[in-house]
Amino acid sequence: MSTMTTISRDGLTARIDSMGAQLCSLALDGREYLWQADPAFWGKHAPVLFPIVGNLRADAATSAAGPCFMARHGLARIYEHELVDVSEDGSSVTYEFSSSDETLKAYPYRFKLNMTYALTGPASLTQTFAVTNTGDVDLPFSVGGHPAFNIPVPDAGDEAFEDYEFRFAEPWTAKCPKILGGGLADPEDTFTPVEDADTLALSRDCFAYDTMIFDHVPGNTVTLVGTKSGRGIRVDFPGFDFLGVWSAPGAPFVALEPWTGHATYTTEDDVLEHKENITILEAGKADVRAFTITLL
Repeated sequence: MSTMTTISRDGLTARIDSMGAQLCSLALDGREYLWQADPAFWGKHAPVLFPIVGNLRADAATSAAGPCFMARHGLARIYEHELVDVSEDGSSVTYEFSSSDETLKAYPYRFKLNMTYALTGPASLTQTFAVTNTGDVDLPFSVGGHPAFNIPVPDAGDEAFEDYEFRFAEPWTAKCPKILGGGLADPEDTFTPVEDADTLALSRDCFAYDTMIFDHVPGNTVTLVGTKSGRGIRVDFPGFDFLGVWSAPGAPFVALEPWTGHATYTTEDDVLEHKENITILEAGKADVRAFTITLL
């Protein structure tokens, strides 16, 4: 049975569910910024993505270790994670998810995934992914976060969804692959939501092709902020080359998703190790990545 753990620091609190090690609440002075999983739009908060991000073709692939069978975003989100540490001051928590006979049927590799959530500032939470290859062959994988945020943010007055904008560290041009049927991304059929600009107005049109997959965002940072209130969310994601940005049709949230990889490209074959931007981790080694959410 899953359990919920709360961490706190000053006026910032977070709740994490052991099922999937999913962040379920992030509130500042009682104001809830994280999407609260209304099933009318999307019944999740912030799933952990591992060992794939996005879709495999027909939810299957081959690999050096054998066949793989995984639905969108992989295994970590659908399994119970063990609570292994809570800091003495109650401001951080770590979970562990390891390969088992059951996971090996879907993903024939041995691994350990530790997820740490730490309140690292008066309005900041850092989410750390630590992947260890506990097997004796190379481990192919991707990791990613999927936190969705209430838009408008709490207590933002009369702001509407369309009163928000994305702000980037510098002007740039972003060409995003379109998401096709089956959840695959087509790198040869793209759209350009950002062209020589450091801002992008939020609108429903941003999600005409499901998800904006940004590649190498300047400075590995993005801010989603209300143009009237000046309040919003900043995500800093060093070590993550991709940022997925998504919302469900008509939903009052936006997901800001740092990824190390992405859905299978239409131009790729179905060998896991051949996927573009897959991480290959040697036996006995560990890979650690972290991103930070700051509430503004």
